[in-house]
Amino acid sequence: MHVIFLEPAFPANQREFVRGLHYAGATISAIGTAPLGALDGELRSWLHSYERVQNSADVGQLTGAVKRIQTRGPWVHKLECTVEALMIPAAQVRANTMIPGLSIAQTELVRDKVKMKAHMLANGIRCAQSAQVGSLEDAAAFVKQYGYPVIIKPIASAGAAGTWRADDGPSLADALRESGASPQTPVAMEEFIEGHEGFWDTLTVGGNVVFEQISHYFPNVLTAMRHREISPYLLVTNRVDSDSYNELKLMGRQVIRALGLETSPTHMEWFYGPKGLFFSEIGARPPGVSVWDLYCAANEMDLYYHWAHAVVHGMADPRPSRRYTAGMIALRPNRDGRIAGYSGVDAVQQRYGDHILRTHLPPRGHATQAIEAGYMANAWIWVRHPDYDACQAMCEDIGRTLRVWAE
Repeated sequence: MHVIFLEPAFPANQREFVRGLHYAGATISAIGTAPLGALDGELRSWLHSYERVQNSADVGQLTGAVKRIQTRGPWVHKLECTVEALMIPAAQVRANTMIPGLSIAQTELVRDKVKMKAHMLANGIRCAQSAQVGSLEDAAAFVKQYGYPVIIKPIASAGAAGTWRADDGPSLADALRESGASPQTPVAMEEFIEGHEGFWDTLTVGGNVVFEQISHYFPNVLTAMRHREISPYLLVTNRVDSDSYNELKLMGRQVIRALGLETSPTHMEWFYGPKGLFFSEIGARPPGVSVWDLYCAANEMDLYYHWAHAVVHGMADPRPSRRYTAGMIALRPNRDGRIAGYSGVDAVQQRYGDHILRTHLPPRGHATQAIEAGYMANAWIWVRHPDYDACQAMCEDIGRTLRVWAE
């Protein structure tokens, strides 16, 4: 099978999807913005051909690159994209070049948060009421119907990028101004759902879930991305088979059916609180910040290979061990600037060295990034432990102990 893969080198874990395709027996062509010589030798060795474009979100450039690959041959069977921001261009290019896969309509549903929630409500799936707003008058009408608090976010985005909470009129006006909302560039507005936040991810093949993983945010993402003093973490549970998750698993499968997803990774956010379980949003892609690597470590498996086997052969049989819970702890600098040093590193290593998977501590002088940039924007540590509660306690302790100092 000849598969075109979009952007093989960025983000860094993109090469793992190419590796999976190689070992699954695919002939791989790739399209990216980097010069071919900038790709590492092993990555280049997996590629049958490579087309460089100036902008991988430009449909015209991508269509031209795909047509050049099609002309050279062999016959192209698939065009795969795992980056959220490139999914709509990829769907448009599939339509332009007659390559099967996720359609434009399906892709718009998993990118446009307002359309997504309307579609889910129409299919009987509990989620927050939402609307597209472009003015303070629109927002006030929404609040009059559903009340405060409300959430404002871009219509198409990943993670908590550009997300605001408003609890009253002044904060609503501030959020709309900061979001840049206008009749020409509307934003999504949602009722605020109180509760714990997590995500349910799958590898779905032919519409059937063949692998699922459940993870938790501590604290919820919006809080984590607004408070520097917090060292937030996410926890990949090894208790997926617990009956307490049955309702979540059922809802997730209903969402996949409602979208008509066939063979695709999925990443679905959810809330559980006083009003019960609510769907938040879903992407037909893997989660960000290399979370699949945590899944592989927690379950002693190669999820990238199983995804590739599903793409190439239409089937996959992943067998997760569920041996470990794994955690990713984001370590925030005390201020913006440049890294001056760290404290608590030796203590963390002495306590948990056997359980640490990866550590990223940028060197002195390295520029910091804004905390809103995400869980791997600055320093971070990945850990795993066979016991969920012990792993959570470890994440909490590391977050309190290891400090990042900037100047």
